[in-house]
Amino acid sequence: MTPTPAVGKDTMHQNPPPLTTTTVTVAYAGGDERRGPVTMGQANMIRCILRDDPTHINIHDVWPVPEGTTPAAVTDALSTLAGRHEGLRTTFPHAPGAAPVDQVVAAEGTFTVTVLDHAELPGDPAEYAESVARAARAGRFALEREFPMRITLLTMAGQPAYVALAFSHAVADGSAMAILREEFAELLAGKELPELTSLPPVDLAAVEASPAGLRKSEASLRYWERILRTGPQEMFAEPRGRRPGTDEEARQLTLRSRRGARALAGAARRTGHPEATVLMAAWCALVAHRAGQDSCVTAVPSANRFHARVARSVTTTSQDALLHLDVGVGTFDALVTRTWGAVLDAYRHSQFDSVRLWDMIGRVTAERGSHFGRDVVFNDVSALPAPLLGTEAQDRDDAEQELTWGPPQALPTRLLAFTYRTAPRLHISLWAAPSVFTPEEAEGFLTGLVLFLEAVAAGDVPMEALAEVTGVRPAERGPDWLRVDGCWVSPDAVRETLGRAVGGLPVWVQVNEASGADSRLTAYIARGATSLTPEEAHRALTALIPAAGSGVLAPHRYVLVENPPTEPDRSDAWRRLNTIDEGTGRSRQV
Repeated sequence: MTPTPAVGKDTMHQNPPPLTTTTVTVAYAGGDERRGPVTMGQANMIRCILRDDPTHINIHDVWPVPEGTTPAAVTDALSTLAGRHEGLRTTFPHAPGAAPVDQVVAAEGTFTVTVLDHAELPGDPAEYAESVARAARAGRFALEREFPMRITLLTMAGQPAYVALAFSHAVADGSAMAILREEFAELLAGKELPELTSLPPVDLAAVEASPAGLRKSEASLRYWERILRTGPQEMFAEPRGRRPGTDEEARQLTLRSRRGARALAGAARRTGHPEATVLMAAWCALVAHRAGQDSCVTAVPSANRFHARVARSVTTTSQDALLHLDVGVGTFDALVTRTWGAVLDAYRHSQFDSVRLWDMIGRVTAERGSHFGRDVVFNDVSALPAPLLGTEAQDRDDAEQELTWGPPQALPTRLLAFTYRTAPRLHISLWAAPSVFTPEEAEGFLTGLVLFLEAVAAGDVPMEALAEVTGVRPAERGPDWLRVDGCWVSPDAVRETLGRAVGGLPVWVQVNEASGADSRLTAYIARGATSLTPEEAHRALTALIPAAGSGVLAPHRYVLVENPPTEPDRSDAWRRLNTIDEGTGRSRQV
């Protein structure tokens, strides 16, 4: 549900213009023309393409061109890729105002390459190429007719140096870009590409529409619904936080650590679990610790390429695996054992009908009186066949550990991480929402992760020792925050938001102690001469929650009275009033 992050804002205006700009038309030919339904991953991304800012949803990459390569060799390689992969020959016909339901694969066609020739490339050629690729993300792809790659060839005195590309997320994701990048390099090196073994999109859609595929989708929806009904609605629910439905601009923070790589390898050897599982367990443990939560809910976008039939398919498989990991164990070794099963469970439930998923999310969050936030995203792309975004060029420094700040980008989550490599250095880029993490706290989170891995490599770590081991401190909420339905909630924030929702009518929110750790909320509303009902109050409140401050969850019960008491800040005074109407407002108890 999230695209590969942009690395920053367009900086082309800071660089000297090219000497010449030309457009080359390139022909391609593949197999037969084909037509079929869209895949679940395509439908998911098309939904975002039609709704979101193109600079957020389109994706990009930069492919270095070896010295001595001719422009014709570059265009020939690009033509070969288009002919080889059906996903690159795919368009999505649809009527205006409607979302596509079919995909059409062309047997042949043409695309264009914009050639920017320079006397010499700017001082940092790789950064310049990156800015050109980023700029190409602007503008929505015309799904029904446009070739899904915008290609710019950067040359110096006619000599190719970089190919800068922007992709429609309907046909490619980060994994697909890495596959294409690898194959492009092999073609330029004169190598013969192997036979394709993964399914093209039309065939993948047929598998998904089979009885087994539909059962898998139904199981995924049930898995997600259970988490949405019982898990925390915000990971970072705290006084300074903002709702996960509001974007912030966050700077990229990158860790490159040989210490981290050695620690991760050592922790994997000691625990007997794969490095990916150890890193996921450490990530979830530290996120939950920092958030002050008993569990970690994190989206894992790259998880759905674990099956051979899609591992190397050039298409988009962008559907989240949603990991809900209970961190309530005594030690890290117990957690990493639990993580293995939880990750597999999440992976198994990462294929679903995205339209039905979002319908279900809307229904469940309205019934629960909440707003589910995709607060945390962890994308481990270290196992991809080629490094993304030129990371190999940045890994030549011999520093034992370094943190570097990059440019900002709009962040629709609270915490986004990309793991690009785990050896020879642990290479992670982090985008942390400024409302929740100061720059020092973001740096401390990544360095704390390395300290955590070093401690785990040396021996089992008590979960209660995380603050001491990592230096990361849990969120501070104050005594007025409490647990409601497994979520951290501020009754004061609920009262203020509910008051706005009902047009400024007097409101009081009472905390009722319930069995177990959770409390329950009862809202009293003095409706005066209005005809307000509990159901109307609930609907008005849930409509405001996505843009409200952090810590707002609907009360379990609404009690309507005529006028407020003379002492409106006392629960017992509200309880003594005559009740006009009462009800849950929720159509289903949770």
